[in-house]
Amino acid sequence: MQIRGYFSLLLSLSLLAPSFAAEMKSDRYTPVERKHWAFQKRADIQPPAVAGAANPIDAFVRVKLEKEGLKPAAQADRATLARRVYFDVTGLPPTPEEIQAFVNDRSPKAYESLVDRLLATQQYAEKWGNQWLDVVRFAETDGFEYDSHRSDAWRYRDYVIKSFAQDKPYDQFITEQLAGDEIDPTNHELRTASGLQRLAPLRKNAGNQEVASSRNEVLTEMTNIVGAAFLGVTLGCARCHDHKFDPIRHKDYYRMQAFFAPVHDSDLDLANDQEKEAYKQAKSAHDAEIKTLRSKMRGLKDGVERGKMLAKIRELEETSPQAPPAIFSVRDDMTKATPIHVLARGDYQNKGEKVGMRPLGVLLPDGAPELPADTKAPRIELAKFITDPENPLTARVMVNRIWQYHFGRGIVSTPNDFGRMGGRPSNRELLDYLANQFVAGGWRMKPIHKLIMMSKAYQQASRNPLMEKIGTEKDPENALLWKYSRRRLAAEELRDAMLAVTGRLNAKAGGPSVIVPVDPDLVNLLYKPSQWAVTKDVTEHDRRSVYLLHKRNLRLPMMEVFDAPDMQTSCPRRETSTHAPQALELLNGDLATNLSKAFAARLDKEAKTPDQVVTRAYWLAAGRAPSVKEKALGVAFLKRNPLSEFALAVLNLNAFLYVN
Repeated sequence: MQIRGYFSLLLSLSLLAPSFAAEMKSDRYTPVERKHWAFQKRADIQPPAVAGAANPIDAFVRVKLEKEGLKPAAQADRATLARRVYFDVTGLPPTPEEIQAFVNDRSPKAYESLVDRLLATQQYAEKWGNQWLDVVRFAETDGFEYDSHRSDAWRYRDYVIKSFAQDKPYDQFITEQLAGDEIDPTNHELRTASGLQRLAPLRKNAGNQEVASSRNEVLTEMTNIVGAAFLGVTLGCARCHDHKFDPIRHKDYYRMQAFFAPVHDSDLDLANDQEKEAYKQAKSAHDAEIKTLRSKMRGLKDGVERGKMLAKIRELEETSPQAPPAIFSVRDDMTKATPIHVLARGDYQNKGEKVGMRPLGVLLPDGAPELPADTKAPRIELAKFITDPENPLTARVMVNRIWQYHFGRGIVSTPNDFGRMGGRPSNRELLDYLANQFVAGGWRMKPIHKLIMMSKAYQQASRNPLMEKIGTEKDPENALLWKYSRRRLAAEELRDAMLAVTGRLNAKAGGPSVIVPVDPDLVNLLYKPSQWAVTKDVTEHDRRSVYLLHKRNLRLPMMEVFDAPDMQTSCPRRETSTHAPQALELLNGDLATNLSKAFAARLDKEAKTPDQVVTRAYWLAAGRAPSVKEKALGVAFLKRNPLSEFALAVLNLNAFLYVN
């Protein structure tokens, strides 16, 4: 799917409407407003000539380092590098055998082959798909007080993972999510993709969602996610007034919102006639029973009996027949299109001028007109603007996200905000080079991954003793990459790694989300405790974390303490906090204690002597052999304590929790 030339189209339209441009004084942008680097056209830049820098990334990095009097670290040892690549690409630890195979492979293509092999795995798609789900704040419940479940939302998660597995071109990926239903309303994959527009929290108000206040919130969420996820601008800041820092007019916000004016929820039914009829009958009988009980309750005088009857009614309400399968999606309904007005202070009751569809003015010629009101498939037109190769933001934003997840920090440190209050690029030339390569390569992500991981900058050690003092003084955040930035595993990586090293990980991919057991006290805090119906097949409980139910009002304790987002808003990057509950969770939490027993059983099976147990445990958990001191401490510990306590201690080691 190739959609091109939106900026050329807008330029031609603007030339045909000079009188319109003259009237729109507020649509003119000063040279200062247009000067900000992120709104400038990408430079057609070539890597600098640097001796010994075969990879273009290294050439850009070396120039910056030399300017500051810094030198890169030495290359990481092969075992460390293997563990780094496995976690960065797949989110899972390598087995000891995989590490040793790589260490012993002296082929000059060994490392490149490893990178290629891992990028081709399903695990790559699960890891990187999960990071996209962060950005679009994917969840399977509405949030707010009711937090109702969206039983078919998991299909969007599977669509994202499948797209990453296929290395779907990013421009196509964007277009399908913005306008899949407009492209082909009968195509199941495309309809699933456009479920993006229903991912936001939804205030149910115990009734009609088409009332003006609710509709305004829905349109606001649809608009804001475009700015955050695709364009890397804080578009939502212009909802109430002109943006205070960036050249985004108040009117621009509502013109962007106008692209979504006809969008309404629309599930695509997947059931056959027999399934539909069975559900209809079951639902009718269920509702009739509730109606009968309510009628009986009204005739009861005794308060205790009324209480029992009410409890029975609520139990029935919570066990309503399961609706037939459907695709969680949207469709345009032009007959119900919402008139879009500029809202003073964002108040739906304070309507100003009516506006039509138009992208961000700062990226268009002065006076560029709105699209005609009868424009067919308006979100396809929006996708054309976003994916146009001339758009200065889209490619930069995505390659910056990829860079961030490999190095722990983006070239722009604020991935959702390329505006004036966001971070300045630490290496703008490199950012533009990568964005240009991304577009020229057909918007495919895997070549960018490979280019990054093949660089010496990526392969360097996480310690640089010779530069430690000067590097810390001049570049404390390591933005210039004078060493590799050590990082702690993200919440999902930590849980998945614990399952993997203990031998419990269930590698099954896709399908309905899994609900795992949690403390009943947490479940009882929900509006309807029955919403947390634990998956009956216990083997499903050991699936990868990306396949667990994403419920806004109940996060797993371990995931929460290790900084998993609540999915109320877009999560541009995972923060890494350090606090006491993390240690308590790893030492006393149900997951840690249960998996430590499984780990002990595996060690008991695969090693015979205390010396072998310690060695095997370190290879599984840390991806290396224990040092002499570590082995001695481990053996001594085993003489005084059960194997399960040693296993738990290993799962608490920094060597397990961190990637070097």
